[in-house]
Amino acid sequence: MNSQIEQVWGAIDPQRLRRILLEMIDIYSPYGKEEDIQIFLEELFVGTGLVVRRQVVEEDRYNLVVTMGSPTPAFFLAGHVDTIHAWDLDSFGPREVGDIVYGLGSADMKGGCAAMAEAFLAIAAALPPAVRPNVGLLLAVGEEETGDGAAAFLAEYRPAWMVIGEPTGLAACFAHYGYLEADFVTRGRCIHSSLPELGHNAIESMLRVLLHLGRSPRFDRRTSEIVYSIRELTSSRAGFVVPDRCEAWIDLHLPPSLAPGQVEQTIRVLADSAALEIQDLDLALSFNFAAPGYDLGSDSTLARLLENVYARLGLALRHDVFRSHSDGNLFYEAGVKPLLLGPGELEVAHTPDEQVPFAQVDTAARIYAALCLEQG
Repeated sequence: MNSQIEQVWGAIDPQRLRRILLEMIDIYSPYGKEEDIQIFLEELFVGTGLVVRRQVVEEDRYNLVVTMGSPTPAFFLAGHVDTIHAWDLDSFGPREVGDIVYGLGSADMKGGCAAMAEAFLAIAAALPPAVRPNVGLLLAVGEEETGDGAAAFLAEYRPAWMVIGEPTGLAACFAHYGYLEADFVTRGRCIHSSLPELGHNAIESMLRVLLHLGRSPRFDRRTSEIVYSIRELTSSRAGFVVPDRCEAWIDLHLPPSLAPGQVEQTIRVLADSAALEIQDLDLALSFNFAAPGYDLGSDSTLARLLENVYARLGLALRHDVFRSHSDGNLFYEAGVKPLLLGPGELEVAHTPDEQVPFAQVDTAARIYAALCLEQG
């Protein structure tokens, strides 16, 4: 196996990998518009002897499932090819500054997908079909919105382990936060803006509700493990009047030990107590999406293999907990064990300054290739 790893690492082509990454970033692929990037990725595998399948999610949208060996793999690499919508359609593409590659999706997670594709290409180039590992690669659509690509995959496949290339700075995340999405709506009474005392301002009510929530020890950012972010705040726009509706969307990222249902109940109790403090409060709550977190621990065959791979690369293996939501939550709920490990940092994802160090992308390709050889 050691000789195979050296063969495959020797077949990893950094120039090809850079071209794949830059081309992927240059293809605009927000949720719902992933077909162009899937066509590009599919063409990479033509002539390699790898089995490439389009797994239909909906019309003009499909996952790519790439496999080698038989039977159905119990180990998959996985990444999503969709991004958020561009901040600026004139400047979403790739830009290089030294070793750093900038651009929409560079960290989340085209860097990881490019590294996975390169790992498969290197294995196909270095090893004849008879000795290739029995592993798979999922290039999924839909992660940034509904997770419909992951759901379509799970309808047909249930591997034992998956390695997902989300941006972790190459730390191994065997633990993952849960997620809860909350929608708050306050309603008031519309009145001319010069006579606010005769109406009821829905924005003022919402601000008081959010301050009430923030005063709770469960949501004290200095001491609580719950990570919450007010993602959107909108109100009715009807001219020179007191607004009669305000809506706030809140993202809550929860430590693995905390169930989303517990947090939902806490918020409902706080909302009831807010009504005692805020005059004429009209508040509606809904919780539209929830996913539990998980902790797989670091004592597993995969964790030990990872230690060996990092040692061979001269790297120190760092463990961490992934703080955002990802397809990993969906895979875990379905009985799959997901490890999140990829190039780039979560803190720059979804920002105009999104970036990934190319050296990390190259290293990720070597890690992924070695894990495939060891697990397959």
